[in-house]
Amino acid sequence: MFYREAGQFKTSYTADEAIFPILQDRFFVGAILIIAFGVIPFFIDDYWANAILIHFLVYALAALGLNILTGYCGQVSLGTGGFMAVGAYASYKLVTVFPEMNFIVVILMSGFITAAVGVFFGLPSLRIKGFYLAVATLAAQFFLVWLFNKVGWFFNYSPTGMIVSPPREVFGFLVTGPEAQPAARYLFCLSFVVVFAWAAKNLVRGRIGRNWMAIRDMDIAAELIGIRPLEAKLTAFAVSSFYIGIAGALYFSVWLGTAEPTEAFDINQSFFVLFIVIIGGLGSIMGSFMGAAFMVLLPITMKSIMVDGFGFAVGAAKHAEVMLLGTLIILFLILEPHGLARLWQILKEKLRRWPFPY
Repeated sequence: MFYREAGQFKTSYTADEAIFPILQDRFFVGAILIIAFGVIPFFIDDYWANAILIHFLVYALAALGLNILTGYCGQVSLGTGGFMAVGAYASYKLVTVFPEMNFIVVILMSGFITAAVGVFFGLPSLRIKGFYLAVATLAAQFFLVWLFNKVGWFFNYSPTGMIVSPPREVFGFLVTGPEAQPAARYLFCLSFVVVFAWAAKNLVRGRIGRNWMAIRDMDIAAELIGIRPLEAKLTAFAVSSFYIGIAGALYFSVWLGTAEPTEAFDINQSFFVLFIVIIGGLGSIMGSFMGAAFMVLLPITMKSIMVDGFGFAVGAAKHAEVMLLGTLIILFLILEPHGLARLWQILKEKLRRWPFPY
């Protein structure tokens, strides 16, 4: 009843192929965007910006990039942390070498540089797949972190080995540095996430997205019907790395402000983004956002319940969080492999029929 589609007739191909063809979906997404752009910036503070909102936006964008590669194209990757490091260090070098460059251009250029690196490390996917490709991308993760940690040119020969984001303005508002306002930083990240989520949704519904899914489902059959595996796989690596590179640039520049490769971009970062995709749902744009929200809110909820509510030690709450996360991943893989996105689809099916049982 609440999600009834009856009477919503389409009279053109354009209307039928819209991203949100159902009126209720358009109202829901529109309400979220109005709240995100028009309400939250007036109430946001440092805690909400750093602990929840920017945290969520950065990881949602990174999960979106990994989902394009793994969920839509079927190419397993464990190098997300390394590719985020490429985006972060690319933005740092661009900002320090070209201080007058527009910061939006810096973020986009960081994405393109990461895309080139991703295509290079994606070349093994033309000959190997599955577990062997996962090992190859894991090797890329370790190599990239080692490179940024050992080669002084990348961190301008700083004695500490850390990189620090200098203050930069966008349209007259500081978005990086300690003096940047939480609302400006949040809106800057939100704008990137909304634009690229819309682009990804259109991309996976077009010819390129259908080629990716054909390669994912059966690469030999896809090649027999005329799809070129080289083109499909390398474009998936390029687009995925582009998204992850932008996420890495935002992660360093807007959220952290400082970074050190062995801590900020280690293997735990790759697994964290992979867990977001698994819990949210492979092959789902909405699932990337739902998984990121779940993974960001889980430690905050656990701390509030166990530490603030029951008086447990912080370390015990952290261990319980890891145990709960592992249990949930196993349960999702067994009971609902398509993750939270599938549960959302089931809920919409129930709302179509409510209050009737069928």
